[in-house]
Amino acid sequence: ENGLLIKGGEYLEKAHKLTTVVFDKTGTLTKGTPSVTDVVPVGAYQADEVLRIAASAESGSEHPLGAAMVRSARERNLPLDGPESFEAIPGLGIRAKVFGHPILLGNRGLMAMAGVGIGGADAALSRFEADGKTDMLLAVDGQLAGVITVADTLKDHAAEAVRALKAMGIEVLMLTGDNRRTAEAIARQAGVDRVIAEVLPGQKVERIKELQSQGKIVAMVGDGINDAPALAQADVGIALGSGTDVAMEAGGIVLIKDDLRDVVAAIQLSRRTVQKIRQNLFWAFFYNTALIPLAAGILATGAILGLRFVLNPIIAGGAMGFSSVSVVMNSMTLRRFKPRI
Repeated sequence: ENGLLIKGGEYLEKAHKLTTVVFDKTGTLTKGTPSVTDVVPVGAYQADEVLRIAASAESGSEHPLGAAMVRSARERNLPLDGPESFEAIPGLGIRAKVFGHPILLGNRGLMAMAGVGIGGADAALSRFEADGKTDMLLAVDGQLAGVITVADTLKDHAAEAVRALKAMGIEVLMLTGDNRRTAEAIARQAGVDRVIAEVLPGQKVERIKELQSQGKIVAMVGDGINDAPALAQADVGIALGSGTDVAMEAGGIVLIKDDLRDVVAAIQLSRRTVQKIRQNLFWAFFYNTALIPLAAGILATGAILGLRFVLNPIIAGGAMGFSSVSVVMNSMTLRRFKPRI
């Protein structure tokens, strides 16, 4: 009804204790459908040539950035060939062979690892990153050939969800493999104060562990295969319903509607549920503490304050039934739960 799939009571119980919520960027805070915004050739290369080489290398890839380049090349009617070889390098980019030439396509880290100089593109890279764009550098035969920038847009209601979480006293972080300047530009749009950037997929778990070691109760919100280990490590893993099967399997809570405001709803529901549990325990304990001695005949002799009272067994049975019904009725008020955002 509220677009939440909660896989077990333990996740509902832990959610009310959360102190920190960590969001993945691509596909979680952003829509995950990026588009090519700039193609900057270097040296003797032309813009269409740079895009054609990069899109040909990515033509068999399912990565959102690769799909954006392929889509842009087809919109320009550029002829594409499949790569002769292809290797994905997690957190860095790809290595492939296209049109008989070895190519590298990825971030600054990939170029540094391969010893490819990018000095001629530094000014453009800084400008694009300040605008929140993701840079993909293309090297052909070990030389920089161009820069392709891809931009993603913030999801509807992402900033609203972040504001609501902060209003609840919860710390909000963004965890991403993107370079810091790009990540911080997106974080500013979303209202996220702290960014953990340039993190390889295998390092996300370590970042979650570091937060937990500081005594924080952490929720991780993600949608991709790379997020699955971090979702499993977090105290509460929250997966998007539009994400991969692996991520949804790892998450203890799944957002069916892919609306980040439902992260707030899940935490509010958890807090309301725990509140009801405590109310039920209090009233059940109070009720039984008061009436069990009466049923046992503590006032039957008149020894206490001269009061003489005997509780009829039929009335005692009815009172016990009413106690159970009142607990159930109080719990059923949760069916009327509506998130406040």
